[in-house]
Amino acid sequence: MESEHKASNDGGNESGRTPINGREKESATAYKSKLDLFFRVAAAVLSLTAAAVLGVDKETTTVAVTLIPLLPAVDVQVIAKWHYLSAFVYFLVANIIACVYATISLLLRLSGKRAIAMMILVFDVMIVALLFSSIGAALAIGIIGYKGNSHVRWQKVCNFVGRFCRQSAAAIGLSCVASLIFFLLVLIGILKLYKKR
Repeated sequence: MESEHKASNDGGNESGRTPINGREKESATAYKSKLDLFFRVAAAVLSLTAAAVLGVDKETTTVAVTLIPLLPAVDVQVIAKWHYLSAFVYFLVANIIACVYATISLLLRLSGKRAIAMMILVFDVMIVALLFSSIGAALAIGIIGYKGNSHVRWQKVCNFVGRFCRQSAAAIGLSCVASLIFFLLVLIGILKLYKKR
């Protein structure tokens, strides 16, 4: 009598675990795909914003330069633009590529074809590497601009063009968040492939 009562409560499952039905699997898959789509939209928006913030970064200022110690300082107009530095050009192009790729991969994900999941995962990894390398290059230039380098007699410039440096730092921060989102997409893709196997 007691064993019959247990069997009826367990629903025929000896381990006592509730079997996952088709609806729960579908809802979990739908949640993961919505999360994937949300991350791709966020990555596209952040990388585009990072490129735009750096792309409009420009500051003109006047700096007093002393040529000869006995003579008064001469005012020199200094213009800081993002395209004067090759690392910033690389950073901007990398973020534009990441934005375009995020948009294309979003459209491919919306099509619902499973055959392209592996291809998207490979490209996600490549975009993570591209963004991390461009962020590293931009950060290296940014640190030199902020602190200078006494060993090679490079003077710091962020005390003269502070707004330019702050805007560049904001662009780098936005790109860091975008690259972390792409990294999360890689982890999600790997987990999906692992669960299918």
